[in-house]
Amino acid sequence: MTAASDLRFFTSADGGLAYRDTGAGDPVVLLHSGFTDHRVFDDQIPALAREYRVIAPDVRGHGASANASRPFRWADDLAALLRHLDTGPAVLVGVSMGGAIATDTVIEYPELVRAVVACGASTSEFEYTDPWVRQVQADQARALGAGDVEGWLTAFLRFVPGEHRTLDDVDPDVLRRVREMALGTLTKHTPDEVNHHVPLTGTWARVPKIDVPVLAVNGALDAPDLIADAERLARTVPDGRSTLVEGVAHYPNMERPEVFTDIVAGFLRTL
Repeated sequence: MTAASDLRFFTSADGGLAYRDTGAGDPVVLLHSGFTDHRVFDDQIPALAREYRVIAPDVRGHGASANASRPFRWADDLAALLRHLDTGPAVLVGVSMGGAIATDTVIEYPELVRAVVACGASTSEFEYTDPWVRQVQADQARALGAGDVEGWLTAFLRFVPGEHRTLDDVDPDVLRRVREMALGTLTKHTPDEVNHHVPLTGTWARVPKIDVPVLAVNGALDAPDLIADAERLARTVPDGRSTLVEGVAHYPNMERPEVFTDIVAGFLRTL
């Protein structure tokens, strides 16, 4: 677990946003998945910080960052942080929700982005149609509506192995870490809380204008519709490519950290 002393805070227009900032060199920003926090990248942060300045924020409403009290957009928060840090164009590496944030940000603030790695993500307008995922989401919603935190966590953790594996197929430490982060974020919120997030719309019309390199990374066992949409992203941008990590689903960076880090490091060396 990250020591509190390792976290810094940017005072945004709506509360403090937490982030880690370590290493030196060209900036690489690591953007975590939904309901987790920057610790998703505990394996990548020290490895990449040997050659790069690594910035790993907690997205608003997650981890140690403030909840929203007014309308906000993911891209605006990240742009404000990058300008505060005066990083220059950064490489954005995002997993799931973090990948969508990376895509939103390069669409809205292209001057701040040097390249994008989207893992298990396309644009923020993606919605699952896969029946297995929709059933898990329904189980989550039913548990949350009943105030059943354990039931929600049980459903949420099913995304780690994915449809074609069981929890027994996953390293227990990975499950523990995901559960700990998700519980921490969930307990920051109340069932009747207003969702202040303002989604970005019309993203696909703007994707062909993304003029920086884009790498889509997917766990081969992730939802087929998500993989297809991520590969569509890589095909639609002028400079896109995609790769699969075998044997894992939605968290390749946690289940196969060395493979994921090597993929990202190899991509960074091409820039």
